[in-house]
Amino acid sequence: QVQVVESGGGYVQPGGSLKLSCAASGSIFRITTMGWYRQAPGKQRELVAAIVSGGSTNYVDSVKGRFTISRDNAKNTVYLQMGSLKPEDTAVYSCNVRYYTTMYSLRPSDAWGQGIQVTVSS
Repeated sequence: QVQVVESGGGYVQPGGSLKLSCAASGSIFRITTMGWYRQAPGKQRELVAAIVSGGSTNYVDSVKGRFTISRDNAKNTVYLQMGSLKPEDTAVYSCNVRYYTTMYSLRPSDAWGQGIQVTVSS
């Protein structure tokens, strides 16, 4: 079993910053991709940012230049630094971890965090 725990959400005014953290633990041999998703009320979940083990990243267009994803492979932790926040960034943010359980695993598994609320409002 793999546990994924997020932290760092909360309430912030427009233009402000927040940093989300996500730590994975448990039966993990190797993590490939770590990503942050979000879902706003009445909208579909979308991928905000993702980072692979080698460090390559990708972002949804709406957050490019404002958000930065990073990871600490030694700690199985991924971060999302969010800046210049806008009301439309308000959503539940969830962390996804794609991993292999053992060196013999043929396919990776996915684990999700419980989700964390980010509210941007004046």
